[in-house]
Amino acid sequence: MTLANLVNAEKVSLAFGTRILLDEVSLGLDAGDVVGVVGRNGDGKTTLLEVLVGEREPDSGQVVRNRSASIGHLGQVEDFAESATVRDVVVGGRADHVWAADAAKRAVVTHLLGTVDLARNVAELSGGERRRVSLAAVLLAGHDLLVLDEPTNHLDVEAVAWLASHLNLLQSAGTAMLVVSHDRWFLDAVCTRVWEVHDARVDAYDGGYAAYVLARAERVRQAAANESRRQNLLRKELAWLRRGPPARTSKPKFRIDAANALIRDEPPARDSLRLREFATARLGKDVFDLHEVGYSLPDGRTLLDRLDWSIGPGDRIGIVGVNGSGKTTLLRLLEGEVTPQHGRVKQGRTLRLGHLSQDVTQLDDSEQVLESVQRLQRQVRLATGRDSSASSLLEDFGFSGQRLVTRIGELSGGERRRLQFLRLLLSEPNVLLLDEPTNDLDIDTLTVIEDYLDDWPGTLVVVSHDRWFLERTCDVQYALLGDGSCVMLPGGVEEYLERRRTAAAAGARAPRPTPSGGDGPPRGGAGDAARLRQARKDLARVESQLARVGTRIAELHDLLARHASDYERLVALGADLDAELARQDDLEAQWLELAEQVGE
Repeated sequence: MTLANLVNAEKVSLAFGTRILLDEVSLGLDAGDVVGVVGRNGDGKTTLLEVLVGEREPDSGQVVRNRSASIGHLGQVEDFAESATVRDVVVGGRADHVWAADAAKRAVVTHLLGTVDLARNVAELSGGERRRVSLAAVLLAGHDLLVLDEPTNHLDVEAVAWLASHLNLLQSAGTAMLVVSHDRWFLDAVCTRVWEVHDARVDAYDGGYAAYVLARAERVRQAAANESRRQNLLRKELAWLRRGPPARTSKPKFRIDAANALIRDEPPARDSLRLREFATARLGKDVFDLHEVGYSLPDGRTLLDRLDWSIGPGDRIGIVGVNGSGKTTLLRLLEGEVTPQHGRVKQGRTLRLGHLSQDVTQLDDSEQVLESVQRLQRQVRLATGRDSSASSLLEDFGFSGQRLVTRIGELSGGERRRLQFLRLLLSEPNVLLLDEPTNDLDIDTLTVIEDYLDDWPGTLVVVSHDRWFLERTCDVQYALLGDGSCVMLPGGVEEYLERRRTAAAAGARAPRPTPSGGDGPPRGGAGDAARLRQARKDLARVESQLARVGTRIAELHDLLARHASDYERLVALGADLDAELARQDDLEAQWLELAEQVGE
């Protein structure tokens, strides 16, 4: 074997008791491959990784590994020597002046362990800190193959974006990767192929997550009628993908005409106007009104400083920010669990709050799953008016057969999270506060949750590091910048990351705008008259260019559809389309900056 071929599995089978997880699976990894592994919780993703790296032996078949290749494995459990320090684990105990001379090592330690003292004993760290230490150690070891099981766990949205960029650099240098993740944005940003583990099989798809969604939807479309539910979910997600920002489909390897045919009759994921009218009827005009709200920690850090914010019926708000910036505290203030130290938080009179916290210990471990749900109610009228039985909701959320009578204490973390969300729906809230709702959930479950939220006509406030989920379920994003401010992000998560990059480059915190309400962007100064006039001229010029680029993009889509059978023409047209989309991104960024200057 040469170094180009790293791992091969030939007719590998593995069972636990009477359950077969892998049934004569054959696959391989070469240098430079970046493969994302997806599938429902419990279908064997982690087991597949353990078999490939040699931590678990298959019942039959064989796995051949290149003896010259170094394999690094980030598992779900950290295994450190009891007396080891962070410095020992990450940089082999070397002094700062030795390891920090390497810019790549410096970047990894800075972005993953910026707040962790390297002299600390790993036994003293929190679970999230231990996880980041493990990830940093694997990334710095110089392996030929990285096998990463949920590497984005305990990372905020900024760290996830950095990790994707870092893995892309490693891939360009020939490092291969096998990644299990439920973070769809991350998968699409780093992967060149996707393996779906299901029914003891592994199906392979070319391209990132966006390409996988289309290919899987096409397979499901051709399947039997009993797969119609899954098909509808995939078609809805695909329609959202194709209608959303171009960056979500930046690496498609599928035919444009096939994608258009699949979504031609698919309506938008949700009717925002109808849902807002429905929400107003249920909630009235007021939901949350925050006036001059201030909240600080005992160590003196200010999380919220004089925050004015009105959240209305039907608002769908996503909140991002670095760990420790106050996102969970903000949700607790809205719920009334904690009281602001300054100002006030006023709740509407008709609120029925549902709060999905990060704590799943509130479930009764002695109860069975079905018992736990039926104790709430056997029949529920969903917010849309659609009746649904508890048993049908349980099936939608992956509980059927023997799992219905399983005691909650025996459920996996992902299953407990699913049950927690289902019980929340059964309480029929009209306001949902979701704190990291994607933790421990597989992608299939996330699409089910997104489908329910599409028809849910209430006020939604989501804290999450999962960019895909935020963009899929929310209409607007806000950021807690860590200096007490909460600002609207017209450009979404990308704008937040750019703010953070700019602040880091300047060696200071990003300038803080006046906190804004829920109905408009942050307010700022307009500058002197001459600069304002120039900004308005530039804004008009950029708008004209955007209109021309939009026309050209539409023309290219038409040409792609007309020349679907001409491969060479498709390649050329695809390159032209990529260039125009990149130009559109640049112009939109300019427009946002100019619009802020002129106060639009």
